[in-house]
Amino acid sequence: SSFCNGVLLELMECCVVDMPDDLLIKYKPWELHNEFTVKALKDNVYVTISSKYRDGIFDLYTGVCSDKNVCRDYSKEYAIKIIFDRYKAYRIPTGELKISGYDNIYEFLVSGAKELSDYGIVHYDTKLNDLKLVNTYEFTANVSVNENWLDLKIDTRGYTEKELANIINAYKQKQKYAAINDNTIVKLEDNGFELLASLAYDLDFSATDIINKNIFVPRYRVMYIDSSLSANGVSYNSDDQYNNLLKAIKNIEDVEMDEPLEVKDILRDYQRIGYKWLKTMDMCGFGGILADDMGLGKTLQVLALLADEYKDNSIEHKKTLIVVPSSLIYNWENEVQKFVPSLTVAAVVGAKSERISIIANSKADILITSYDLLKRDIVEYLKISFRYEILDEAQNIKNYTTANAKAVKKIQAETKFALTGTPIENRLSELWSIFDYVMPGFLYSNKRFKDKFEIPIVREDAIEIQNSLKRIISPFILRRDKKEVLKELPDKLEYNLYAKMEGEQHKLYTANAYKLKEELENKDNSYYMSNKIKFLAEITRLRQICCDPSLCYEDYEDESCKLNMCIDLIKTSIEGGHKILLFSQFTSMLQLIAKRLLDENISFYTLTGKTSVDERISLVNRFNKDNTEVFLMSLKVGGTGLNLTGADVVIHYDPWWNMAVQNQATDRVHRIGQDKVVSVYKLIAKDTIEENIYNLQLAKEKLSKDIVTGNNITLSGLSKEELLSILIG
Repeated sequence: SSFCNGVLLELMECCVVDMPDDLLIKYKPWELHNEFTVKALKDNVYVTISSKYRDGIFDLYTGVCSDKNVCRDYSKEYAIKIIFDRYKAYRIPTGELKISGYDNIYEFLVSGAKELSDYGIVHYDTKLNDLKLVNTYEFTANVSVNENWLDLKIDTRGYTEKELANIINAYKQKQKYAAINDNTIVKLEDNGFELLASLAYDLDFSATDIINKNIFVPRYRVMYIDSSLSANGVSYNSDDQYNNLLKAIKNIEDVEMDEPLEVKDILRDYQRIGYKWLKTMDMCGFGGILADDMGLGKTLQVLALLADEYKDNSIEHKKTLIVVPSSLIYNWENEVQKFVPSLTVAAVVGAKSERISIIANSKADILITSYDLLKRDIVEYLKISFRYEILDEAQNIKNYTTANAKAVKKIQAETKFALTGTPIENRLSELWSIFDYVMPGFLYSNKRFKDKFEIPIVREDAIEIQNSLKRIISPFILRRDKKEVLKELPDKLEYNLYAKMEGEQHKLYTANAYKLKEELENKDNSYYMSNKIKFLAEITRLRQICCDPSLCYEDYEDESCKLNMCIDLIKTSIEGGHKILLFSQFTSMLQLIAKRLLDENISFYTLTGKTSVDERISLVNRFNKDNTEVFLMSLKVGGTGLNLTGADVVIHYDPWWNMAVQNQATDRVHRIGQDKVVSVYKLIAKDTIEENIYNLQLAKEKLSKDIVTGNNITLSGLSKEELLSILIG
């Protein structure tokens, strides 16, 4: 019988079986009769099974029957076992099946017992008859604004404090079911119980707080409360302040808000929205992360905010502190002076005593310092209460254990903003660290953030948890990439980045510049004209010192401000998903950059005059297709005849004075086939010949026009007076 009712039936599914006609009739399975007795004891359910084949007592789990000639119904036996397996029932020495865990018990009593009734009679003990299984729960709530807090009141619908505590604790332990008293098990999934428990966990209130109507949560939870309650269909009442706060955040784009006159005509539409977003976050008492893609003008949007804040000079204002990488201090200073000249700005640099004096005595609206200098001067900054603290390239505080991160978080400021194109580079904890600066406590403690978000999302790929985190942070992080605002952007964005020389580099440049200046001043024009080659060689020497003094001095061991800024720019570009084409006139400078790229583990190709024609073509094709991050090129060789549309960032390390030559180089990237916005960065050493000649070009209308039209403008065409003006500014 076991063969006919087991093996043979399976064989007939896949083979032609030659057998007697009455074989299956002769060994037809007997009917299996079952009775199931279900009882509860403490936190477990036990099931006793009584089975018979005709008059033979049968044990379902050992397969032993008192009637030795039984024809067993293997299909039905297997189906019953599968039911118990589904609810993780296991046999104990008494012969009973034991079911543990409220999730298994709940599902068994709701569904499993009903399935068993198809195979026999199910009996329940008295205690189980009184057991309540609850899978729905609806509650109402009221929310109002109480100064810097939200006052949340929840209607418990008759549940006691102990029962609510059991629900919340079960949720924290990631249980889907909970026994809230001796005769009630509730389901904690896709219902009001789960919502209530998640609110308690996320907003950090207890069952006691619910009962006492004493739930206070920070204002920045306004969107979270609304989205959580509304998405789950909870009816809740709110006061006017709450509604206005919610409306302001939800409808930022529709808010009527005038931009400061200084920047009104230069802000693009998406930058106007960015300005409104910054302004709204500030008015609502929040901070935020402006995470626009590199090159979309985060600096300008912040300057619009500051211009509006300081527009009334008759009112005494608190200062704003802007913290940036050291290579960007003077670039920010220059941007302030360029776009919002009504604002006063002071760079907190120099010796320790100078910095202390600036911090204590400067009347400027804006102080700009670096992460490194801030941590050194933190004691002085703690004496001041700032209006805003703004971090540029905020990924510098992605590791919350560093001195940089700890220092910026100590600053007292009414509102804090972080600017970064890459709020997450490697791990979610980086996002936590930035928000810990912007709004401490917003993403809970670091440990709780890891347990609640990072571990489930990274290790378990928990999409629901990921969506929950996104819902929490989305109102406070504004991110637009170039594709999103492509219609508003020109196809080429150009920027000047200024690096300030310090230390030994500054001394060497100053000495060489003044030596040349004195020689020029003491000689007449005829001497200048007859020795022009010599003077141009000295100019080239000055430019090399601007690039890196080691190009002129073999024993130079100090830093190069421009090289540091360049590496920072490259790293930021790569983090934003961009590929870079970098030009320099000096192949020796390309070698220095290549060495730094190797140190930073950044992949690159190099193309110079020594590169064969075949190799040039091969390198270009590879760069356009592979994942190599940087292409280093000498300006003369790489300036024409190549198609490098694989890159979308161009860096001119030492821009040539003839802009036409420079533009030709840029056109290696900015050409037919390029489907991305191209960002072009010109690195300029501040307060040097590089900046002065750039300013001279802007001042001379004819010269500027000639540059645009590509006429033959060369450094050798400058007069003695123009050369002197370049040296001394």
